[in-house]
Amino acid sequence: MGWSTRPRAGARALTGLVAAALLGTLSVTVGAAPASAASQEGIGYEVKPGQDMTPRPSRNWLGSYVVGGEQVFCVSFQLKAPDTDEPYKPGDELLTKWGTKLPADQAANISYLLLRYGDTKKPAEAAALAHLLHSWTAAPRTPADLDPALHYDEIGYDAQYHLDLLPADAKAAVERLRTEAETDRGPWTASVTTPKGDQHPGEAAEWTVTVKNAKDKGVADVPVKLTATDATLDDGKAEAAKAAAGNSSPQGAAKDVTLKTGADGTVRVKLTPAGDQPKLVAALSAPADRPYVRVPVETKVQRVVSTGGEKELTAQGVVNVAKPGKVQVTKTDANTGKGVGGAVLRITGKDRTSAALGQDGKPLLGADGKPVIVTTDGKDGGVTVENLRAPQEICVVEASPPPGYTNAFDPKNPPSACGTVKPGETLALTVTNKPNEVPRAIPAGDQPVARAHGVVETRYSVPGLLGLGLLVLLAAGLAGLAARRASRR
Repeated sequence: MGWSTRPRAGARALTGLVAAALLGTLSVTVGAAPASAASQEGIGYEVKPGQDMTPRPSRNWLGSYVVGGEQVFCVSFQLKAPDTDEPYKPGDELLTKWGTKLPADQAANISYLLLRYGDTKKPAEAAALAHLLHSWTAAPRTPADLDPALHYDEIGYDAQYHLDLLPADAKAAVERLRTEAETDRGPWTASVTTPKGDQHPGEAAEWTVTVKNAKDKGVADVPVKLTATDATLDDGKAEAAKAAAGNSSPQGAAKDVTLKTGADGTVRVKLTPAGDQPKLVAALSAPADRPYVRVPVETKVQRVVSTGGEKELTAQGVVNVAKPGKVQVTKTDANTGKGVGGAVLRITGKDRTSAALGQDGKPLLGADGKPVIVTTDGKDGGVTVENLRAPQEICVVEASPPPGYTNAFDPKNPPSACGTVKPGETLALTVTNKPNEVPRAIPAGDQPVARAHGVVETRYSVPGLLGLGLLVLLAAGLAGLAARRASRR
């Protein structure tokens, strides 16, 4: 089976620019003009003898014809087969042989099968497709429509008769195509799912395209054309080829690619943003709700229907690339709170060891291969680092202290500050240092100690001397009194 890889709108079906058409199966019939010598059968199987009618044909052909160098199929059971150069003009919606509207499910089945198998190269599939088309468009309304006395333009299609005479592979194909049409018929829907996380320039992320049928189930093996804007595509084939060749160099990036859906009805691709708004557009051919016919100029010739009665289906997804952020670091004096210039700081990841990432996703490294260093300004103690990947958690770690702040610096546990850089925002961080203390005493050393010398002058207070004399007299009197008492005893 095959699918067209180029989406075609239903309007093209009406103009006759499609690759193949569906035509009514022709058998030799009584009352109908014999098939032109210019008629050319394509692939399929014949059924012998033909269905009983008046007159009865020797065979019926279930398969394709070649018209204008292209493979076509036929409806309008038992009318004349088209010549290879048969002229047609745009017509209207496909109806039954009796001129009635097809049920919606049968019309959807026809559109699906023509889209998927209209260009088949397998005789069994061609015969099965022709059989199913006639079983829907020329189904007998009552048993009377199968009366052998009827002529070619009145007879209905005896589906069971033809099925019984088909080869085994065609019988199996009939059931397979019927089941597939019931399962995957339209209307289809298509959607594009963008990555869950933030998108960043130069960093590939997975986008998903999903094609679903009328039952909301994924449709497999559908060609989808993907076109990227402000981005490049990698369908995985380049990586596989690179690995097979042992080549680690980057492959050429693509702007568009055509891929088929997997068993779950999805296509997954890696898209790498190259601008602010990467966009992915998916386009595919889907079954039309109803196929349309082209009408033959000669009224007794089979009507034709465009290959798929298909329509173009598109879906798109777009995201905004995360804006870069920046960090503004200020080095301050722990005592005064004033800015300190000359401090050397490293911009690291949250582990305080690895380098922080730039907007392009690359580590910010210095010439020494370590996280890049910056130096605070001497005026305000500040420094700003721009174009950082966001969101991202970073740390600012002091690599060496400024003059006058060396005593409290511990290289094993240097001062640092951490925070999260957000898209389009500025992260403000402050790192403090204690200044060196000024000594309060001069330590002992080898130099002689200088001593101060001077004149001492002594002066006495008169009232003080008088008080002292009175105390002496009082003490002497008390001592004499105590002595006399002791002698009397």
